[in-house]
Amino acid sequence: MKNSIAERVADFFNKYPPFNMINTSDLLKIASEVNIMYLEKGDTVFNQGDHFNEHFYMVRDGAITLHYNLNGVEKNLNINDVGDVFGVRPLIAKENYKLTATANEESIVYAVPIAIFQSVTDNNAKVYKYLITAFATNAYDPYTAEENAEVFVDYIPTTSNDIVNFQTAEYTKNPVTCKENTIIRDAAIKMSTLKIGCIIVTNSKKHPVGMITNSDIKNKIATGKFPIETVVTDIMTSPVITSKPDITVADGQLQMIKNSIGHLCITKDGTTNSEAIGILTHHDVLVTLGNNPSVILKEIKRANRTKKLRTARLKANTLLKSYLEQNIPISHIVKIMAQINDAVTHKAIEIAVSKMATEPPVSFAWLALGSQGRREQLLFTDQDNALIFEDVPEADYEKTKTYFLELAKRVTERLNKIGFEYCEADMMASNPEWCKSVSEWQEQFKNWILEPDEKAVLLSSIFFDYSYIYGNDTLVDTLTDTIFETIDQTSLFFKYLGRDAIKSPSPVGFFKQFLVEQNGEQKDLFNIKNRALMPLIDSARLLVLINKVKGINNTAERYEKMAELEPENKELYHSCSYAFKALSKFKARQGLLHKNSGKFIELESLTKEEKLKLRRCFKPINEIQETLKFKFDLKNFG
Repeated sequence: MKNSIAERVADFFNKYPPFNMINTSDLLKIASEVNIMYLEKGDTVFNQGDHFNEHFYMVRDGAITLHYNLNGVEKNLNINDVGDVFGVRPLIAKENYKLTATANEESIVYAVPIAIFQSVTDNNAKVYKYLITAFATNAYDPYTAEENAEVFVDYIPTTSNDIVNFQTAEYTKNPVTCKENTIIRDAAIKMSTLKIGCIIVTNSKKHPVGMITNSDIKNKIATGKFPIETVVTDIMTSPVITSKPDITVADGQLQMIKNSIGHLCITKDGTTNSEAIGILTHHDVLVTLGNNPSVILKEIKRANRTKKLRTARLKANTLLKSYLEQNIPISHIVKIMAQINDAVTHKAIEIAVSKMATEPPVSFAWLALGSQGRREQLLFTDQDNALIFEDVPEADYEKTKTYFLELAKRVTERLNKIGFEYCEADMMASNPEWCKSVSEWQEQFKNWILEPDEKAVLLSSIFFDYSYIYGNDTLVDTLTDTIFETIDQTSLFFKYLGRDAIKSPSPVGFFKQFLVEQNGEQKDLFNIKNRALMPLIDSARLLVLINKVKGINNTAERYEKMAELEPENKELYHSCSYAFKALSKFKARQGLLHKNSGKFIELESLTKEEKLKLRRCFKPINEIQETLKFKFDLKNFG
């Protein structure tokens, strides 16, 4: 038995980075100087704007929320669990704190003196790399609040590749610019002379208002669409996508993927309202990262056969495994995988259309449903999709529908070959029930919403998570408008959705044991999808529907939006968002471990700390279900 507090602290430190990279004698020196903080729920460690102090911190028990105030709105950045370090800004940059650290529950925190820590780790490169990355993932900058607010907390890097993702990107400074009244010929001559791929159009204040690339000149001038004597404002891309000077490689990569661009304008404050000071190109990112999601997306775009699409998608699985092993922020992983899955589906449709005997008779739209529709699909799971086609005269209906059913059959076959299994319930566009004209879909949703029953709720809830993938997006907008107009006409439908969201009991039993499957092939396994993820997914869907929130499908993002709309419940909604992301990571890791969907977790494969974190995720599930019971008066709704 250890005979001193310092020895017990050192033993705890030795389980977690960066302390497990330090030798025993030095670790004991640090542990002997540690201050132990006992915090009640709501107690603050430091506040946004406070002068930096002489410690950084590690959570011993409980959880610490890092949050910030932006224009009067309180936003959560992340929640630190047992073994997580936070407050490392004084170690890296001698600046005031940009975040507030508050106890999320009763907690014990170790305050580590920076001076003694630095004295024993001065030449330890591994420790330094770890702390640099911890700082990068917990940093907050108001100009990238949307991205940073979604950074997941338990980020513990293990390789140099991971560090690269969060290094400041190397971009070209002093970019070439031209004025708004510049003639295209003059801009093109300047680009050719300087051998550059783009030029920034600026106003009198040197603020970026547009950008012209080689592609713009090729597609708009060389084709004759515009004369070469025209002014640059006629062909420039506007508004300009901008970012801050200290943008990380990961953020730059994500911005380019999200906006389908190859050049990112760097300005003094990260917005278009300040001077342009640099250009970050796709090539700059590739040079830094080497093989990365952008390379995979390029492979997908170039693919002309299903086999090549499968190869590219399998590379994404390898990327996912690497990201999870490195504990890259889950929000970053989800966005990357969503882009890849959507690109694969889009290309599969393109190939299928090219193989049809004729062009589509009318415009259509392909929708991803389920986890892909929510942009949460990390692993290969079964397909859920639908097709909407433009209304046609009655005489042409059967011929038109037959065409699209054949097209859908070819698409789903390709997706199956790529690795996305057929839906057991046949909720796919190749099923006549999921391939309809826009007016038929409108009528279908009206029936589901105004005359709800269990089947209607099941089918409509799957469809409510749709996202547009390919084709005519106005058809999708028309359907969305109909849905929101119809739900205004009833409250009964929300009760059915609410009952569906609370039907799964708590994932733990009376004696706090996990409720596992009792028989069959999955006996003694924990069904993380049905018992934990689905209650959170169903609850989030219901809440955004009743609040008429459009365009946000991701479950975690839905809860973040609800925290903005209902600040009185923001703590609950932030907890639900955090729990969903943590559970998604558990599911993905299990899926990769067992080469399946990860739906069933083998509890024995989890460490004690992982089981503790899993249990912590269950508390918000129970709380959100109780909230729905009260909000929708579900207690006696049969």
